[in-house]
Parts: sequence; structure tokens; C-alpha cells
Amino acid sequence: MSTALPPAHGVVTVPEVMHALRLSRSKVYDLIRSGALPSYTEGRARRIPLVSLQTYIHNKLEEAA
Repeated sequence: MSTALPPAHGVVTVPEVMHALRLSRSKVYDLIRSGALPSYTEGRARRIPLVSLQTYIHNKLEEAA
């Protein structure tokens, strides 16, 4: 399964998460606010570590099983 994320980067942007998960911008920010998708800000830019995104996907798969 390809998530179309840049493999060389250790972090992704909100638009990249939106594309990878096929979610709206507001839903991604809801996940960030709830703590389900840990992130940090660099200046005014929100960044999500790839490991956080991978953990979120893994947890959703575990819940579905």
C-alpha cells in the first residue's frame, strides 16, 4: 500500500497527511488537537513526524481487527 509520502523526509505537512489519509484539513487538525496524531510547529508551519503518522495508521488497523 503506497501512501505517496516522500520517503526521504522524517516529517510531513498537513496537506501531505490529508492526501495520504484522504481526509479533510479540518479532520486532520481534529486528530492533531485530540492527540491522536502528534505534531509540532516550526515557526508557523505544522509538522507531523512520519513515525506519528505510521503509528496512527497502525492503531487504526489494530482497532479494525
